[in-house]
Amino acid sequence: MNEKRVQTSGVEGSAARAAAENREISSFRDYREDARPSVKELYRLNHEGQTLAFVQEKERQYLGLDRRRMGMWEALELLDRVVDDSDPDTELSQIAHALQSAEAARRDGQPRWFVLTALIHDAGKILCTWGEPQWSVVGDTFPVGCATSDRIVFAELFACNPDMANPEYQTPCGIYEEGAGLSRIHMSWGHDEYLYHVVKDHLPLEALAMIRYHSFYAAHREGAYGHLMNEQDRRMMEWVRRFNPYDLYSKADDPPDVERLKPFYKDLIAEFLPDELRW
Repeated sequence: MNEKRVQTSGVEGSAARAAAENREISSFRDYREDARPSVKELYRLNHEGQTLAFVQEKERQYLGLDRRRMGMWEALELLDRVVDDSDPDTELSQIAHALQSAEAARRDGQPRWFVLTALIHDAGKILCTWGEPQWSVVGDTFPVGCATSDRIVFAELFACNPDMANPEYQTPCGIYEEGAGLSRIHMSWGHDEYLYHVVKDHLPLEALAMIRYHSFYAAHREGAYGHLMNEQDRRMMEWVRRFNPYDLYSKADDPPDVERLKPFYKDLIAEFLPDELRW
């Protein structure tokens, strides 16, 4: 793994926030008021189905990375077919979201590795194009094999999850040790963990944390699960927070011009990633 450390410009999300200037910041991630009915239904299926056994099955199925070889831009183009049913803030395709995020980071003068991370952070959602239901690909992530936090979106929907009946999984640490580190924790299966394994040999630690934990809102936004983290996790979570405005507040109704932006981003991808990746 590439373990070089990086520094950023210190500008944290001003362009992303500016993109939302005509909308109250508090209206983002509003799961209770005006969210599409499909959002809560997705979380019902997610919270019932994301068991430790399910996660381990998906890790075995996908983390061998033997499904396909293709470049990152090809993967991003597949996202034009995906609209995230868990997201109450946009109904645009995921390639549109990727470019909006990256353009916001680019306008803020973030380093090129940071802009690339904004571009590719959701590329793991290509799992949806391979027959995976959205409830096992998108949405907020959380540890399995231990007690669920009430700070997770729609936490009440865990009531029907089979793991709730296993006392071993209902303590704060569950099957893990305190301070074990997030890399030793089984997270709910989804696009974050999948993409992390696809690119882990090519990007800095900070970028990898942003990819792997950007959907872990219970931790980086709500402060939960600190007892499972080690010191490196706590340092890296600061980078996840720096990235979050570009993921969340860059969403706008007008889709970006993909063809106009394509040459710049293909060059950016080539700077950091090989022509083909194992998926």
